[in-house]
Amino acid sequence: MEKSLAEIQREVDAYIAQFKEGYFSPLSMLARMSEEVGELAREVNHSFGEKPKKADEPENSIELELGDILFITVCFANSLGIDLTEAMNKVMHKFNTRDADRWTKKNTD
Repeated sequence: MEKSLAEIQREVDAYIAQFKEGYFSPLSMLARMSEEVGELAREVNHSFGEKPKKADEPENSIELELGDILFITVCFANSLGIDLTEAMNKVMHKFNTRDADRWTKKNTD
């Protein structure tokens, strides 16, 4: 089932709302995000780099690590009252204007 960013933000907010602790502080979330990015780096290195997994390492995947990063990103945005759809629109505008001629475009003929 495809979900919009707004739906994802509401779903995560409803999940977090059931706990007394609520969202972590911004510094704790940044630390958590850094941890998750490190776990993604480890999975990418196992899949595409020269470092194979140890026999006793748990099975994980790039997909799950990206999901973890998305979750903590949504938590971070929600805790600060940031609309991720609006943030994404602003970022795409930036890329489409400032970086419009940075890379060689494919021919669409």
